[in-house]
Amino acid sequence: MILRSTTIFLIFLLSSSLFSQEKKEYKIHTIAFYNLENLFDPEDDPITFDNDRTPNGKDHWTYQIYNQKVKNMATTISELGITITKNAPAILGVAEIENRKVLEDLVNDSSLIAKDYGIVHFDSPDRRGIDVALLYQKRLFKPKNTSTHELILYDTNTNKRVYTRDQLLVSGYLDGDLIHIIVNHWPSRRGGEARSQYKRKKAAALNKKIMDSLFAIDPYAKIITMGDLNDNPNNVSVKKVLGAKQHKKDVFLKEVYNPMYAMAKKGMGSLAWGDRWNLFDQIIVSASLLFKDYSSYRYYKAGIFNPEYLVTSKGKYKGYPFRSFAGGSYTGGYSDHFPVYVYLIKQKKGSK
Repeated sequence: MILRSTTIFLIFLLSSSLFSQEKKEYKIHTIAFYNLENLFDPEDDPITFDNDRTPNGKDHWTYQIYNQKVKNMATTISELGITITKNAPAILGVAEIENRKVLEDLVNDSSLIAKDYGIVHFDSPDRRGIDVALLYQKRLFKPKNTSTHELILYDTNTNKRVYTRDQLLVSGYLDGDLIHIIVNHWPSRRGGEARSQYKRKKAAALNKKIMDSLFAIDPYAKIITMGDLNDNPNNVSVKKVLGAKQHKKDVFLKEVYNPMYAMAKKGMGSLAWGDRWNLFDQIIVSASLLFKDYSSYRYYKAGIFNPEYLVTSKGKYKGYPFRSFAGGSYTGGYSDHFPVYVYLIKQKKGSK
């Protein structure tokens, strides 16, 4: 299989533990996650509570507004990682989407249609009808298996079932490398961080169960778990239950590394709430993606995509993500979350 891919040249000093001083040629791809902030179409779905996002609903959600929202999302996605890879993300996890139709509209926007994105989506039991999904460039990634994993929760006061998003697992080949992607949108902090914490701990336990099942088949499995976790890297759900480590040197086989931990410690965030930055949007990678052998894809670096146009330029929320809906009306913005990403690199054959 021959793939067109972007070449980068990485030159490091002899003191580097990863590369020698000689020039090497690499393939590089962006793997990203983006919470699209309630990407709903204006149609009324009688099964879910989407009435607000209709023309006659509280948000007065028309097709004119919807089409602009789709275009904004598509423009952002098209530029994610482009300065390094000269391409949009090879693989992109998304959250807060209503159905497959909004994804089809998104990938068929003029900014993305040439990328020929495939879609992996399943309807979740979430009461509001919001789901997670995976988009992938068909020429770069070939899905092998897909599955959803239900998060079963009960309210601690009423013992009634709490319906939330499934976790999506997609296994496939990136230029011949088998990679497993898990897309998450863990329960929110509605009702308070402490009162809702048990829900995210349950979500983390399910996520770990999925990863452990993959490690049981192959201890060297390349796993990337991503999503809006509604918790920070240092919260119990991520740090303890999921066991995501903050330092590469502490990550052993069948364990995972969280590159977002260092960013959070520096005060960086993907969303802001109550005059405080949070880094709820995270991408976490398994040990096999940290090995120094670059004959297959390896983790290179991570980042938060926050160009100027995604940032609120004035007013009370200056500096925060330029969200698409605020104060009861459409703002013309993008999302209340910044996208996050990692780069994977692989040495080209014949490169020395």
